[in-house]
Amino acid sequence: MARRISPRFKRVRHLGENVYGHPKALKRGVKAHRKLSEYGMQLLEKQKLKEYYGVLEKQMKRYMEEAIRAKGNAGEVLVQLLECRLDNLVYRLGFASTLRQARQMVVHGHILLNGQKADRPSIQVQPGDTISLREKSQNVELFRENFLSHTLNVSYLSKDTENFSGVLIKKPLRDEIPINVKDSLVVEFYSRK
Repeated sequence: MARRISPRFKRVRHLGENVYGHPKALKRGVKAHRKLSEYGMQLLEKQKLKEYYGVLEKQMKRYMEEAIRAKGNAGEVLVQLLECRLDNLVYRLGFASTLRQARQMVVHGHILLNGQKADRPSIQVQPGDTISLREKSQNVELFRENFLSHTLNVSYLSKDTENFSGVLIKKPLRDEIPINVKDSLVVEFYSRK
């Protein structure tokens, strides 16, 4: 499995946006960009979106192709597809404090999707699906503490603290997704060819 290993805070300063949600990420300020061309703005937005969800270029192209084939606004569908990835919803529900930790939890088999072990972070979660912490993993103090202390701040998920689970209530609308990306520029970037 390929993954990005470059320094995260340098990426945050370059992008000008705290895409990892780390409180100290922008402590040293933002790297000043000279005036960007249209292509430069499109590229920057695409890079931001990739970093928000921790996907690589090959995966991003596949998601873009799927978004173009789907009905509706391609930019909104793209962000919706990325938001409904299993690793991202594990992070949004508060099982993990970072997206990287959420991905590791999924890969290591700590997460159940509808009662079945799910070990692929890219699984698309559908409305009505239940994401839960494996019974054996509920005893891990880090997972318990993360889940119980996290307050849910998105309307498309519901959380059950007694059973250590959450449900995707509906597909998220674009304005409900808490990321700062101009998805239309990302679509323009991929449709240049």
